[in-house]
Amino acid sequence: MISFSIIGGASFRAQYYLRIAKALPEQFRICGMVVRDEKKGRDLEEKWNVTTYRDLTALLQNENPNFVVVSVSGWACPEYLQQLGQLGIPALAETPPAPTIEELITLHEQLTCKGAKLQVAEQYHLHPLHQARQSIINSNKLGNVTQATVSISHFYHGISLIRKVLGIGFENATIRGMQFKAPVIAGPDRSGPPKEEKMIMAERDIAWLEFGGKLGIYDFTKDQHRSWIRSNHLSVRGDRGELFDTRLTLLEDYSTPIHLDLKRINKGEEENQEGYYLDGILVGESWVYKNPFKPARLYDDEIAIASCLIKMAEYVGGGPSFYSLPEASQDQYLGLMIKQAILSSEKVTTSRQPWAE
Repeated sequence: MISFSIIGGASFRAQYYLRIAKALPEQFRICGMVVRDEKKGRDLEEKWNVTTYRDLTALLQNENPNFVVVSVSGWACPEYLQQLGQLGIPALAETPPAPTIEELITLHEQLTCKGAKLQVAEQYHLHPLHQARQSIINSNKLGNVTQATVSISHFYHGISLIRKVLGIGFENATIRGMQFKAPVIAGPDRSGPPKEEKMIMAERDIAWLEFGGKLGIYDFTKDQHRSWIRSNHLSVRGDRGELFDTRLTLLEDYSTPIHLDLKRINKGEEENQEGYYLDGILVGESWVYKNPFKPARLYDDEIAIASCLIKMAEYVGGGPSFYSLPEASQDQYLGLMIKQAILSSEKVTTSRQPWAE
């Protein structure tokens, strides 16, 4: 049983952890939440059957979590991470860990350099489809991967996927960027579906990142990941094949191409009566992803965040890092440099930052 506490229980992101713990009570237990507002705290207690506290001191006096999830605003996150680091309590921080380069450097000096047990809850690379894609890349079926286009989520999320699929660490990049604005009918947002037809101007940010022989193309339109009429896209190119969304094209030999599809296998469809959940993802006859949380009825983002929790528990128990503060800082830094390239309309070259040493 993995026991964890949450700071910021009334936040949008904290709701994910509450739903996951409810769906998987045999794996996860929320032992206390820090919610400053007393009324919001009482509402959460009634709705989710959890205990809330008004501050971190009160929580730690009454609870003994394996780790603490810090799910607060960007400006408040660094202070909580420093408090937990000084107390020697492992923390799983929401993204991004800090909003500016200066604050990222400060966190590095005060936490990483002092041995704080800290990871960041970047979940996109843990989505079932992305894990399936990464499995194919790691199998070397595509050969030497040199190019990736990611049009899935904003800045640091998109950058994290680019670095993962290209196998990029802390290498410097040369960045070119541009922005294009066009009208679109507004779709859902965090509060839910649209309540009326409304035309908005949507900014499309495109950036070209060269990492010394490898190319990452970032392409994201505001609220694209929630839109009903805009699609996500990811492609990866190696010298022996290509992944294009859910299509895989390979060479068996120089004269024999192979065409395969990534197929989601769901239970509960048609006459199947095993419940409704994702079983896994197949390519041909090979499973490239198996859902470790079946038969819980979780959607992909929840599966990814549940994976973060499992990996965090393993890390606290002496296992490997899965998304460290330096990695999160690098993705945030590259995102900020993309913004600079777009605003300036000039080529931007990144430099090695302290967390990359």
